[in-house]
Amino acid sequence: MATKILRIIKYGFQNFVRNSLLSLATIIVLVMALVVFEGLMIFQEVTNSAVVSLKDKIDISVFFKTNISESDVLKIKKDIESLKEVKAVEYVSRDKALEGFKAKYENDSKISQALIELGNNPFFASLNIKATNPEDYGIIVNYMKSGDIKPMIEDLTFEESKLVIERLAKFISVLQNIGLALTVFLALTAVLITFNTIRLAIYSNREEIGIMRLVGASNSFINGPYIVESIIFGILAAVFSLLIIGPFINFAADNITNFIPEIDIRAFFYGNLFKIFFYELFFGALLSIVSGIFAIRKYIKI
Repeated sequence: MATKILRIIKYGFQNFVRNSLLSLATIIVLVMALVVFEGLMIFQEVTNSAVVSLKDKIDISVFFKTNISESDVLKIKKDIESLKEVKAVEYVSRDKALEGFKAKYENDSKISQALIELGNNPFFASLNIKATNPEDYGIIVNYMKSGDIKPMIEDLTFEESKLVIERLAKFISVLQNIGLALTVFLALTAVLITFNTIRLAIYSNREEIGIMRLVGASNSFINGPYIVESIIFGILAAVFSLLIIGPFINFAADNITNFIPEIDIRAFFYGNLFKIFFYELFFGALLSIVSGIFAIRKYIKI
């Protein structure tokens, strides 16, 4: 049995070398499919982290009219904190808002002079409300716009943030669908090329296959080398795809981190390297073996 397996592996490598140009073409297309597949995995991680990060930064800022007393605003704060949908509420007084603005623009003499000339505090007292779940913001907004609270409100700044998140989610969905379609297209192309590579290998070995049948060789011994050849395609494609995507990750990681500090795709990639390689190996070998089996079943009777 061991001798039989070794011979099958040997003949599989011989087929691979004998059809070197077709083997190279098959591996290139498989690598392209795997790179896109791997890119989709990383893109999924990046987009999920981006959406979570942005949602975590979202809150509802409620600005109250200047004639509303601090005690009234604090009473509303207490009522809002009692809602189960609310995670935290921060009160920012008019004076605190003014101090924060001055600190932010302390080096801008024009703004400082404008505040002096204005004479009074132009800022509103506000409540910054963070929900337990992003889906709960709608409930909180409806609560703020109902009853006795609505006439006290000067402005509420949630709708703009909600629109940004919805547009980002739609954009990400479109990109994911494009990436998925490209992966499917390249996977089908890889299957067709692998199918034809195995078919040509069978055709070029048709006389040997005929002799093997005459001397009583089993189907597994005849089919085995072509399955081995398919596995070689998958393994080499997985290795090369990792070698290609690695430098790209190193190049893109810093730019992505500058845009969204919470995301470190370099840490994700190298921290999950073996897991990613396993997926690549499985996906590449699966494409190769499936197309190889179809080719064998269709042409092995030559």
